Amino acid sequence: MENELKINSYDVRTDASIKNKLWVIVPVVLLVGLLSTLVYNHYTEFSVDGFVNGFDQNFAVFFAIGVFAQLVDGTLGMGYGATSTSFLLAYGVPPVVSSTAVHVSEMFTTGASALSHHRFGNINKKLVKHLLIPGVLGSITGAYLLSDVISGDIIKPFIAVYMIILAVVIIKKALKKTVVKKKTKKLGILAGFGGFMDSVGGGGWGPIVTSTLLGRGRNPRYTIGSVNAAEFAISFASGITFMLFGGIHGWQVIIGLILGGVISAPLAAYLVNKIKRKPMMVAVGILIILLSLKTLSKLL
Repeated sequence: MENELKINSYDVRTDASIKNKLWVIVPVVLLVGLLSTLVYNHYTEFSVDGFVNGFDQNFAVFFAIGVFAQLVDGTLGMGYGATSTSFLLAYGVPPVVSSTAVHVSEMFTTGASALSHHRFGNINKKLVKHLLIPGVLGSITGAYLLSDVISGDIIKPFIAVYMIILAVVIIKKALKKTVVKKKTKKLGILAGFGGFMDSVGGGGWGPIVTSTLLGRGRNPRYTIGSVNAAEFAISFASGITFMLFGGIHGWQVIIGLILGGVISAPLAAYLVNKIKRKPMMVAVGILIILLSLKTLSKLL
């Protein structure tokens, strides 16, 4: 009887260990597979001269945007898409190129972020599972519409306005003094809407999903880690959709964002409990508003 209990206990521990390892193995396999596919399908676009010429002032700007956006997203659980898209639009990058670049780069940066948050024990796996499928479906729908149905020139001012609204939401959540813990209902609808708006607007998963969950009194550490982990699947789904229907444009933007984001992801995961969230959220919100107003001023 005692031997049987020991065997059962060993089996349970082994099963838990395998499941725990899958949280690392799956993102790594997907990222390696994605990188191999991109290199195989687009190797003719890369050459020694192309790489050398690509490392110019523009690349430095895109790299800096990637570093800053991932630091914001990894520490606040929101803002990568909103921050990077606002900067890119203000810098003159077209909407379709900026949205594609943000989501393709997010496939790598959110993978690095998910692995980093897993390493620091910031993930609530049950919450991730609730957000995953609805978020993926919403992101695929939004990516398809932007790639094949909606004109980037027409939607550009609406994206800028949407970014301002997201910034106001971020600031409002930051200034809220007391948070009463409430049970979060309809997680699927929240995730689906967040995924859709993230794809169409180039950002919104964090401000919509994270801010709602934090506003209902959820633990910041596990909420941020879990939303970032789920965002890997959302970004992967939308990124693949952009590739299939719209192709890949703006390699210099993509590589700059990827390198900047991957480098800063571990630091952001470490800082998630080290920084004061409210001042940071207000500062990021104000920055996004200023960048979006600059984009709108160019269109008027």
